[in-house]
Amino acid sequence: MEIETLRTVLGWAAIINLAVMLFWWVMLTVAKDWMFKMHRHWFGLTDVKFNEIHYLLFGQYKLANFLLFIAPYLALRIIG
Repeated sequence: MEIETLRTVLGWAAIINLAVMLFWWVMLTVAKDWMFKMHRHWFGLTDVKFNEIHYLLFGQYKLANFLLFIAPYLALRIIG
């Protein structure tokens, strides 16, 4: 695989993951009550536990996106 192809794949993967994170954030902002009711029904979560889980997962998703896609993409852009 050529470096240019890998750079393109990493760039688009990062964009797609950022779009997923934006959608997740919008859903938590706009439809948090609906999401909480759905999760409470399925898993019996409290409001505090629901917030903890989403805060933790959102942070891990951001970190994974940076480490797996954005940082390698930037490294490939730097080397040429």
